[in-house]
Amino acid sequence: MIKVGIAGGAGYTAGELVRILRGHPQSELVWILSSSHANEPVYKVHRDLVGDINMSFVSQPDFNSVDVVFLCMGHGKSASFVESNNIPSRVKIIDLSHDYRLRSEGNDFVYGLPEMNREVICKAKHLANPGCFASAIQLALLPLAHAGLLTEVHIHAITGSTGAGQAPSSTTHFSWRNSNISIYKAFSHQHLKEITQSLTDLMPSFESPVNFVPLRGDFARGILASVYLDSDLNEQQACELFDKYYETAAFTSRSDDNIDLKQVVNTNKCLLHVAKYDGKLHITSVIDNLTKGASGQAVQNMNLMFGIDEKTGLYFKPSAF
Repeated sequence: MIKVGIAGGAGYTAGELVRILRGHPQSELVWILSSSHANEPVYKVHRDLVGDINMSFVSQPDFNSVDVVFLCMGHGKSASFVESNNIPSRVKIIDLSHDYRLRSEGNDFVYGLPEMNREVICKAKHLANPGCFASAIQLALLPLAHAGLLTEVHIHAITGSTGAGQAPSSTTHFSWRNSNISIYKAFSHQHLKEITQSLTDLMPSFESPVNFVPLRGDFARGILASVYLDSDLNEQQACELFDKYYETAAFTSRSDDNIDLKQVVNTNKCLLHVAKYDGKLHITSVIDNLTKGASGQAVQNMNLMFGIDEKTGLYFKPSAF
C-alpha cells in the first residue's frame, strides 16, 4: 500500500484527492494537514465526504509515516513548506501549485503531464502537477508540436467556478457568477509560461505567439478549450496525427463527433475533437478542471511514480445527466 499525506487539506483539490484516494485500492490515506482546521473532522469541511471518512485534520505532518505527500497549497506556499520542513529524501512529493512548474526557477521537479513526460515521471521523486488550463490546452497542441507543425496559436477557453478556488471573492460568489460569463487575464494568464515551456520542449524552433483568452463560466466544473491555427494538414491527416500520438495514452483520446463538458466532468479523461475549416485547423479540448486538471492527474502521476497501472483508482463515469 502507498501511504499518503496531504498538506493543505481544506481546498477543492484536497477534497477531490481525498474522494479519489478513498477508493484507490493500493493507497492508504494516513494524514491530512490543515493549520486552519486542525483537529476538526474532515467531513465538516468537505461535506461531500459525510459518512465516508472519520479522519480529523492534523496540525503537524508526520513524514516518517508516509511514502508520498501531496501539496494542495496556494501558489507560493508549497515552496515555503518544502523549504521549512525536513522531508525525508525517500518521501515523494507531488505539488499541485504553480511553484515548481517552470524549470527556470531551478528545481528538480519533473513536469507531470503523462501524455508528454510519462517515462520521466516514472522515475521522478519530485513532481509538479500541471495547471488546469495548461493541461487542456497542451493536450490540444502536443501532437502538432511533436510533429514540428505549430504556427501562431489562438485559444479561447472557459472554466468553471471551482477553478478559482474555495475562498469567495467578488467574481466567484453565486449571485455574480450565475447566468454570467466574463473574460479575465487576457493574453497574460500564468499558465502561458508552462504551456510555452512544453511546446518548445517538443518543437525547439517554435517562436510564434500563443494567444490565450480565458473566460469564467457560469458552471462549477470543467474546461472547454477552443484552439485554432493555420495548418497545411487536411482533416484526415490531422486526425491521424492525433490518433497516433495518443494511441497509448491512458485517458486522452480523439472523438469523431463534437464533444461537450458533460462527457468528462467527474472523470480523469481529456476528449479532443479535430476539424479543418478552410486553412484553419480547429481543436476542441474538454477536461474536468478538478480531476484531469488537478487531483485526478496527480493520482495518475502517483501511480506512475510507484510503478502501478496509471489508471488505478481513476475509473469514473462522467456526470452526463
